[in-house]
Amino acid sequence: MAPTPVRRCRTHTVPCRCRSPSPGGRITAVNVPQYPSGGRSDEINARAVPTLVSETLGAQSARVDMVSGATFTSEGYTTSLQNALDQARA
Repeated sequence: MAPTPVRRCRTHTVPCRCRSPSPGGRITAVNVPQYPSGGRSDEINARAVPTLVSETLGAQSARVDMVSGATFTSEGYTTSLQNALDQARA
């Protein structure tokens, strides 16, 4: 199998990288290399980011529920993920 392409996109405050074995293939991994931090953000994101990634892998799309109490992270994540998926399909 050829190396898996990594698509990157930064929108709002949460850059995402998603992996799929081929264009249009299943999402096999999502990496969130940085997200808002400091103060209460650390606590919120420790819960929100794994939940968003898990939901993405299950849904196989960026259409996932927002995480309660993590509106900015959820919005930034889903926007960035959708952009990364769009780039992977291009």
